[in-house]
Amino acid sequence: MSSPTTYTLEDMRAGAEVAVNICMAVQPEERVLILGDESSALISQALADAAGAVASEVETRTLEQFGIRPITSMPDELQCLLEQFLPHVSFYTASSRPGELRFRMAYMPAVLRANPDGARHGHMINITPPLMMQGMRVDYQQIYDVTMRVHDIVRPAASIRVTNPKGTDFSATFNPEFNWIPCHGLYHEPGIWGNLPEGETFTSPRDAYGVLVVDELGDYFSERYGILASPVIFEVEEGRVREVRCDDSSLQEDVRSYIYGAQNADRVGEFAIGTNIALKGLVGNLLQDEKFPGAHVAFGDPYGNQTGADWKSEHHVDVIPTQCTIEVDGQRIMTDGVFSADILQNVPGSSGGG
Repeated sequence: MSSPTTYTLEDMRAGAEVAVNICMAVQPEERVLILGDESSALISQALADAAGAVASEVETRTLEQFGIRPITSMPDELQCLLEQFLPHVSFYTASSRPGELRFRMAYMPAVLRANPDGARHGHMINITPPLMMQGMRVDYQQIYDVTMRVHDIVRPAASIRVTNPKGTDFSATFNPEFNWIPCHGLYHEPGIWGNLPEGETFTSPRDAYGVLVVDELGDYFSERYGILASPVIFEVEEGRVREVRCDDSSLQEDVRSYIYGAQNADRVGEFAIGTNIALKGLVGNLLQDEKFPGAHVAFGDPYGNQTGADWKSEHHVDVIPTQCTIEVDGQRIMTDGVFSADILQNVPGSSGGG
């Protein structure tokens, strides 16, 4: 068995500088808050060093300083910190734990409104050193260009169909009153946030049906299982999961418990298209892998404050099929994981995804 790779602060530096200077565009007069956990200390330190070279003030905290994990609601001490520090920019670098989604859903709006002038947030849940050296070191102007081109195509869509060679055949229809959110990685305006590494556009569908054969799961499943040895198959009817199947019976029951473990957790809450064409393959970490070119779906909360959906859930789990072919109102925009030429035209260094 090979020994685990040892990473250094220097390994994290370039990705941290992209996050601070390009993605979040931290300015000299701004205050930056970094909330991580004990396992992400190296990455938090790299972000703090990069921000410290620009910002007027930087604060770094760990979740363990605010209580025993899992932390399931906003700690009073953390709320006081937000009110006193008034961050302009925040980064979240902690790993996910079962039950903590409720806390994260409270923390993000709290940090965005903490500063009277508005704040912006880089959400880096489950960030790891390899992601800092891969997805955080890409050309985010390129990612912006591709994301906005895909966003312009899907925004008026009535329906989108996703297929793949493994058996996925899934369709979603869309409410024209709901928003498609372009997650391009350049968060320079107050009141906005995005996941980093970045590259996708998403909405909440009106309806969904069909079969999804997926190779990776989100929330705490990502850290626990990585790329799945046995794919999980979801059968969806009228926008809800009707069946979950997997050759791994333990994983199957774990997924079923999650999907049926909270109100609306079995409902299709998100439909998204990954747009980070710089990524070369899945790495087993959803934070980056959901940005890989293709489609993905999430069951549970629809991020209604962004998409416009009028329902909620305390759960949210993304599922990723691979080798996607995507048709938007009958127009093919991706074949076997590679975007069509019109989307990639004149994008420097573009080569599509696999």
